[in-house]
Amino acid sequence: MKKLIALIEELETKIPHSEKINKTISAGSVDWHIHHCLLVGLQIIQAVEKSDPETYSWKFNMRKTLVYTLNKIPRGRAKAPESVLPNEQMSAGEMKLTFELLKTRLQVLKTLHPNNYFKHPFFGNLNVKATIKMLKLHTKHHIGIINDIIRG
Repeated sequence: MKKLIALIEELETKIPHSEKINKTISAGSVDWHIHHCLLVGLQIIQAVEKSDPETYSWKFNMRKTLVYTLNKIPRGRAKAPESVLPNEQMSAGEMKLTFELLKTRLQVLKTLHPNNYFKHPFFGNLNVKATIKMLKLHTKHHIGIINDIIRG
């Protein structure tokens, strides 16, 4: 969990670059990537929290195994679900408040049954431990894109 929080805090340092965009790297601005990560984090935590650990079932998933083993999400391979696509820009103030909310909500994961889960669109059911790893990979992925946008 410490690594995930450190990544969230690193992502937060990118707020001053919110307006930057580089279409050769990504169609989205830095703001879009930050906003997307915040939406993903908050929605996943909510889904895990509401899940019934009694209904969790593990199933082998080659894509998940590959991504988790390589510790990297490949760029340009998947499209995010509509529910986590930002449809408006966030102000720096809104972002800061949402980062605080996300950091608070992340603590909920520590209190849940290990088999609380959410159904990832590509990786299947992810229990709490696998969810934390996925959030780390996802955040790291978007930080990389943001860094490339900032570098120009």
